[in-house]
Amino acid sequence: MALVSLSDDKFRLENSGEAELSKVTPQRTKLVLNLISVYILWGSTYLFMHFMTERMPPLYMAGCRLLTAGLILYPFARFTGHARPNKQEWLAAGLIGILLLSVANGGMTVAVHYIPTGVAALLAGMLPLFIVILNWLTFSKVRPTKLVMAGLAVGLVGIALLVKPGGFRTTTTESWVGIGLIMVCNLAWATGTLLSGRMKLPTQMVSIAVQMLVGGGLLLLVSLVVEPVTLTSIGQAPTKAIGALIYLIIFGSLIGFSSFSWLARNAPPQILSTYAYVNPVVAMLLGWAFAGEALTGQSLVSALIILAGVVLISFGKRRG
Repeated sequence: MALVSLSDDKFRLENSGEAELSKVTPQRTKLVLNLISVYILWGSTYLFMHFMTERMPPLYMAGCRLLTAGLILYPFARFTGHARPNKQEWLAAGLIGILLLSVANGGMTVAVHYIPTGVAALLAGMLPLFIVILNWLTFSKVRPTKLVMAGLAVGLVGIALLVKPGGFRTTTTESWVGIGLIMVCNLAWATGTLLSGRMKLPTQMVSIAVQMLVGGGLLLLVSLVVEPVTLTSIGQAPTKAIGALIYLIIFGSLIGFSSFSWLARNAPPQILSTYAYVNPVVAMLLGWAFAGEALTGQSLVSALIILAGVVLISFGKRRG
């Protein structure tokens, strides 16, 4: 009997191990696929924002993109059983949507008119710097570690080298407008990110949908006031702009945000943060390959310095 019992236990143990392995492998595959999605899709959005707004007003197109994505995602979320948000949740998600999408995403859509898409992505990759400083000064009041401070210093050196004449081109007034806009975008995204953990929000999918509805709706309203457009101006958009708009709705907003949301819930923070290093590289290569943007030696060196600063910040935060 003992031999039979031992054999049965071994059989159960082997089956249990195989079951666990079968669970781990799909999870790991899902992790890799979602990482690739965020790496490639979010890295490509800078180029497609440029294509979308070459001949169309940027705020109008950004508003159409986000509002359409929200109108698709919200009914889907409700149909799949997610609860309707209450008034407090609508207000909280709406505020986050204004910061992340109306200000940050809308501002980035305008900024790519003034600077190359690769440079825009590289400057947007400095978001960890803004989160660390803002959290230190206003939210947690916790002083960053020495490694984080070193990363901040390295990142600032990289930015200084990038915007120095000859970095990506002679820094004109238009270039500074683009750089300033991205700094505002980073500040808005950092604020929205830090507030997200301190506010009562609906379920993840509903929250994203509400953010898109409010953020995109506000962008469209502002566009109707400040840009020469009407609600039907989308009918005048060239085929290239419509194609880029559809790409950004499907791959940038719906799939990209879904992948990021899954990673935020299931991946370690140090893995999730790697998108900040990869997106600028993808954007710079795509801008060089498809938009004729130059890659100078100085811009490449500054890119490496900025990314090194972001890496130091991430390692410093993990150790702290």
